[in-house]
Amino acid sequence: MSERPKPDLRSGYAYFQLMTTRWMDNDSYRHMNNTTYYSFFDSIVNQYLIENGVLDVEKSEVIGLVAETMCRYFRSVGFPSRLNVGLRASHIGNSSVRYDVALFRDDDDEASAQGHFVHVYVDRASGRPVPIPEKLKSVVKPLYRGEV
Repeated sequence: MSERPKPDLRSGYAYFQLMTTRWMDNDSYRHMNNTTYYSFFDSIVNQYLIENGVLDVEKSEVIGLVAETMCRYFRSVGFPSRLNVGLRASHIGNSSVRYDVALFRDDDDEASAQGHFVHVYVDRASGRPVPIPEKLKSVVKPLYRGEV
């Protein structure tokens, strides 16, 4: 059996957003429900792309669809907590990007949870994969921590 991966450190991430948990994020076990982690993952990726002018959720001709997602949990998070959500890109392919995301609770240096989303970029109208537009690539490259 292989050793369990260790939590990432903040220093491994290129971009951060401060988000807060909400009362409704807690489940009956008094910690944040696992689906809520994915909501934070989705929010930081799309917010970054929107803020950098490469995603218009209503009009962009090329959109990223989630092809794969994963999350590892290291420490419980619940309400109330401030989350420093870290983002990096670990793979930039011809038509896909792997976005790595980590949630750092309050001032913790180690991730409470970390995972990834793989977005495959497709033509909105046809749903078929397309090469990543150059403008999008230029926005994602500063997040990059891997091999292109």
